Amino acid sequence: MTVSHALSVDVEDWFQVLNMAGHIDRAAWDGFELRCGDSTRRLLDLFAKRNSKATFFFLGWIAERLPELVREVQAAGHEIGSHGYDHRVLPDLGREGFRADLERTAGILESLAGVRPRAFRACTWSIGRKTPWAIDELLHAGITLDSSIQPVRHPDYGVPSAPTVPYLVRGEAGELLEFPPLTWDILGRHLPVGGGGYLRLLPLAMLRAGLRQKERLGVPGCLYLHPWEVDPDQPRQALGGLRGFRHYVNLKRTLPKLDALLRDYRFVGLSEALAQRGASWRAKLPAYRASELLA
Repeated sequence: MTVSHALSVDVEDWFQVLNMAGHIDRAAWDGFELRCGDSTRRLLDLFAKRNSKATFFFLGWIAERLPELVREVQAAGHEIGSHGYDHRVLPDLGREGFRADLERTAGILESLAGVRPRAFRACTWSIGRKTPWAIDELLHAGITLDSSIQPVRHPDYGVPSAPTVPYLVRGEAGELLEFPPLTWDILGRHLPVGGGGYLRLLPLAMLRAGLRQKERLGVPGCLYLHPWEVDPDQPRQALGGLRGFRHYVNLKRTLPKLDALLRDYRFVGLSEALAQRGASWRAKLPAYRASELLA
């Protein structure tokens, strides 16, 4: 059976990225031009051209201000997922705050799309060792598919010991599917190649190597990006150093590189990529207790 890989878009605007937190006050957000609508439509056009589907993880804040964008994405046949309300990392939200954030965002998206989101991605991959309680909160909120645990080592996030293929996470309230972003596992290391700055910076050969590796295992790989990454004319901030470099590198190359991958591989949304493997495949997935995985 041919593997369909998964494609995902975290719908947030340029001023909401965690890199901007020290430069732009959250209270000032409404004073900025919303650019992610046009950028998201560029992605929709490319996906239509290549007959690709994706999961769009919307911030509730964006959905409130661009309700027609949610409807356009859904009308084009893409999956609507939750990215939380206003891009706060989970350790800052705390357990009760995360619970309220999930419910607020789900209500907004359900009112626009007519269906409660079942897929979730945390801001900046912030489900990790500081937030083992997040799994039960997702389950209580009706989330059945999560893509928030980066199986890599990074200054801002990551659980390096986590699996790099889809797996089940068990909490007190049940279990959910975890779909990690793409890595290329080589020489005992998990190299992140799934998207974002890695898509813009790394040679396509490395992303293809990661996808081929997952195909040999009979599992889908998961790519991700953001609308601001196809907006090279966005306002620039003096982020400085490595962080600034990673944030702005090769913005003009994002769409052409993504297009090359969409030509060579079949992509669908996260839920569809997993559903295509069948119930018998899911039954064989390894399962991990959240209390141990995120210990």
